[in-house]
Amino acid sequence: MWSAINLLLQRIDEFVWGVPLMVLILCGGLLLTVRLNFLQFFKLPLALKWMFHNEAEGEGEVSSFAALCTALSATIGTGNIVGVATAVGTGGPGAVFWIIAAAFFGMATKYAEGLLAVKYRSVDPETGHALGGPFYYIEKGMGTSWKWLAKMFAFFGVCVGLFGIGTFSQVNGISSAVKNFFDPNSAHLVTIPGVGSYSISVVIASIVLSLCVGLVLIGGLKRISQVSQIVVPFMAVIYILSVAVLIICNISKVPEAVATIIAGAFNPRAVTGGAIGSMIIVMQKGIARGIFSNEAGLGSAPIAAAAAQTKEPVRQGLVSMTGTFIDTIVICTMTGISIVLTGAWQVKGLEGVEVTSYAFAKGLPFSAQVSAFILMICLVFFAFTTILGWDYYSERCLEYLTGGNKKPLKIFRYLYILAVFVGPYLTVSAVWTIADIFNGLMAIPNMIAIFALNGVVVKETKDFFAAKKDIEIRRRKYTIYDLIYRKQKRIF
Repeated sequence: MWSAINLLLQRIDEFVWGVPLMVLILCGGLLLTVRLNFLQFFKLPLALKWMFHNEAEGEGEVSSFAALCTALSATIGTGNIVGVATAVGTGGPGAVFWIIAAAFFGMATKYAEGLLAVKYRSVDPETGHALGGPFYYIEKGMGTSWKWLAKMFAFFGVCVGLFGIGTFSQVNGISSAVKNFFDPNSAHLVTIPGVGSYSISVVIASIVLSLCVGLVLIGGLKRISQVSQIVVPFMAVIYILSVAVLIICNISKVPEAVATIIAGAFNPRAVTGGAIGSMIIVMQKGIARGIFSNEAGLGSAPIAAAAAQTKEPVRQGLVSMTGTFIDTIVICTMTGISIVLTGAWQVKGLEGVEVTSYAFAKGLPFSAQVSAFILMICLVFFAFTTILGWDYYSERCLEYLTGGNKKPLKIFRYLYILAVFVGPYLTVSAVWTIADIFNGLMAIPNMIAIFALNGVVVKETKDFFAAKKDIEIRRRKYTIYDLIYRKQKRIF
């Protein structure tokens, strides 16, 4: 039965993530990249600077950094650790190249999403909460006649949170990491009637995780952002440092690994020995996992960006853009290189987090147990914050679907916690396939809106930087006049 379900899911996944959707997402990023004059490259230093500087007198619920951390909490998760391993395992090393390529163009897409989220956001008159995201910029930017598209996005957004990125894949990654560390040989099993036998560590992890998620979700966005501001930067630094140590300790193998990744991107047969025969498959796995990781094009991050304390859509767009840079171009690239240079992708019988765990054990200058512990801690906290972030996204989507009715949100939270509890007992392949399907379906209405509103994005960007340039020119003139005045005053 499960094999038949897995086969059906794989066929649906192949249809959803076919060439048309990949072209739609990449062309959207390429169009914005060209029209914005490679903004993601030339304005990245400014974006990184503004990431830590809150805007004076900004309007919103949380700071720009808190909004970014909330968005990062939903993006930095199993996609960075398990997703990259899955992409390399099924698509070969070349998938890493397409993960990076998708992320570069995705930065322009993420910029546009953040900008539109702030431009078209509104405020809930009852609660005073800032409301925004694709459903609002579709309805307000494209017109009320497109409200059906906004509702379609919101529906798929609820499904992604409940059945995709938000729950099953994250919890499955956490339980796998916990099991690999505490009970790698499945020596301590518990039989659940009608379900099967599972390691007691998996059962305990599902119970503890469900309780922790429930306690945080009660506090809403501010509680989620508070947790994210502490956990996300801390764990990201630990993970980056760990992978950096791995790469440095194997620095002589890096050139060969990079060459393998590039060769595998365009000639997979030469690298995989014929196991991966199509460049399309490599692109599909790389782009799908890249989008799963950074969510550029999905339309999820603008839901958090809309709550940022800012009056400038462009400013928040730039801050949002840094999320894709940190999440994918930095973290996913480092993970991919570590998997390739240690040969973890070639070890048969390994699946999901086991691939990255093998890379850590072989590449780090520590014992296998210490390496496994580091990876487990990083994965647990990354996935935990992703679960929190996606509950917020899903609730905003559901709130839009129900016209602001708060009663369904309470029911949804219980369902969400239940999904977190059930997640560990699903198969890895089924979990990631379900996540891929809903990701693709969610991306379609959002990318239609990005194409339709790309002119608005370009105009807002040009106007903002033109005004910024005028202010800088006036400031310089004032400084020159002030210096001349002071000099003349000293003379006379």
